[in-house]
Formats: sequence, C-alpha cells, structure tokens
Amino acid sequence: MSKPVELLKRIFDVLAVVAASPLIIVIIAFISFLVLLMSGRPVLFRQERAGRNKRPFHLYKFRTMKSNVDPFGPSPKGGDDARMTSIGNWLRKYSLDELPQFWNVLKGDMSLVGPRPLYMAQADEWNERQRRRLLVKPGLTGLAQISGRGSLTIEDKIELDVQYVDNQSLLLDLRIFMATFFKMFRPEDIYEKRYSQKEETREN
Repeated sequence: MSKPVELLKRIFDVLAVVAASPLIIVIIAFISFLVLLMSGRPVLFRQERAGRNKRPFHLYKFRTMKSNVDPFGPSPKGGDDARMTSIGNWLRKYSLDELPQFWNVLKGDMSLVGPRPLYMAQADEWNERQRRRLLVKPGLTGLAQISGRGSLTIEDKIELDVQYVDNQSLLLDLRIFMATFFKMFRPEDIYEKRYSQKEETREN
C-alpha cells in the first residue's frame, strides 16, 4: 500500500472511531457493567500481541473466561467450555468482546481492517510468505473473519491474510468492513473445528 493510501486509511480509521465513539462508549459501558455484575473483576483482558513488523503491543478485550484460568491455554472449542464465564459465550458469538480494541485503533496499534493480531510466539513459527501478514497493521476484522471463522484452520487464515496484504486497497477494506457489519447480525460458529491442518477434525 502506497504512503498516500496508507495515510488515507489512517485518517479513515480515526474519523470512523471518533464518529462512532458516542455509541461505542455507551455499549462498552453497558457491557462493562454486565461483565462486572456477572463475573466480577477484571472487566478487561490485556495481552501482548504482534503488531506491524512484529512490534509488540497490548491488545484489549472484554474478559470472557474465568479469571483463574491460563490465558495461553487451548482456545475454547464451544460455549460449554468450563473456563468460559456466563456472559463470555454471548460476547464472543457477536464479537462484542473485541469492542475495547477501538482504543487500539485510535492509538494506532491496529486498523479497522487487517489481519487479526496473533501471539508473538506464533509469528516465530511462520515461513517467509506467512510473515508477509506482518507488513500491515493488524485489524479489528479482516478477510479471514468474513470467510469462515471457526471452519478455518490457522493455515487457512494466514493464507487469507497474505492474500489481503498482496491485494489491499481502500475498496477491499470497505468491502470487508461492510461484510463484517452484516455478519454480526448473522453470526457463524466462532469456535474452531480444528486449530491446524495437522490436527484431526474435531467431531461435533
């Protein structure tokens, strides 16, 4: 992405977040109250992730798992996971747990659209092609998130992320952003059938 287009994307990110901030603040305040009421403190979950050019940053989410579990443990395979809080599955289903990342967008750690930020350790395992996803800022949503979510393996997602990097444009960002908005009202299964292509498919 050229510097002028990159600047336009940053301007759009900031203007969009600022314009939506009255609604975002109200929703975040309401969800914060529900999380506090139903599962106690902490309301937010903070974790280090890999940003553009593998620069580490702290990503913010609403806490959806119990406070005494290992945050680096295996991802939940369903809403009945014993580690999930009573409100956590609902927040994940509608991607509402990601709302605090609007702050990451405003700070410049993330963009509205881009590859989802993964763990620092995961980036060390990628090959040269896969590391191309680190050439852009991570996003709130991306091509992988509108292309299957739980049905995709990590390899599938990274390949879609690389395709996004190789074909990125403001028009593609707009298409992904609009598709994400509509998918929030028609949520797919967010839980991974299998994490990697090297694993056997999980039986339902």
